[in-house]
Amino acid sequence: MLLFLKSVSFRSVNPQNQVSDHDQDLKNNSCRELATTTSTSTSCISLTVWRKSLIFSCKGFTVIGSDGSLVYRVDNYSGGRNQITLMDGSGKPILTICRHKQKLRLVDNNWFIYEGEVGDDHYHSSSSKSSSSRKKPIFCVKKQMKILHSNINVLAHVYYQGMSEKRYSYIIEGSYANRSCKVLDAESRNVVAEIRKKKAVTDGVTFGLEVFVLVVMPGFDSGFAMGMVLLLDQMFS
Repeated sequence: MLLFLKSVSFRSVNPQNQVSDHDQDLKNNSCRELATTTSTSTSCISLTVWRKSLIFSCKGFTVIGSDGSLVYRVDNYSGGRNQITLMDGSGKPILTICRHKQKLRLVDNNWFIYEGEVGDDHYHSSSSKSSSSRKKPIFCVKKQMKILHSNINVLAHVYYQGMSEKRYSYIIEGSYANRSCKVLDAESRNVVAEIRKKKAVTDGVTFGLEVFVLVVMPGFDSGFAMGMVLLLDQMFS
């Protein structure tokens, strides 16, 4: 399966391979439509996301670049949903996503994003670690409660460093269940990343929901965009 996905990802962006002019035009137009929301450049990063770890018996993700290389991976050995680490292709931790735990709350709808790797007890409010010794989150993400808001298209809000900020930095809209989501800059409303269903370039091949595409706009970090994918998967899977 991995070899097939690498082959499909490579063929879909390299014109020297046997892809029809119609398929190539569709891809270029699709990328251009998304790119013009934030940049005059038509270049954008397209990643194929496979909702499966390369390590046997692990839950996780495998992310393949347009050249067929392994870009990111997630290998969740414990299978838990409270903490997950995004690594690059070589296994170096890029981001750690932790679900924020509070004793007196029945529902925890907040997640913290840390740079690199953190310990298992790092994010607990009851941890014995002093606040000065803890790594500070670079972002906090709050899941939207549908019953409390009229805009049911909104999935989550992303706050810089923490929710002490008065206004969120990014907003996530769409439907993760249908693999159709957009990450928008809160101020400009420009699309900075998008999740789409993967369309097969070979007749008779379907990918379902386990394989999809993450499109990242120029200037937006692809690792952070993949972090948004992991958050949505934890929130809505």
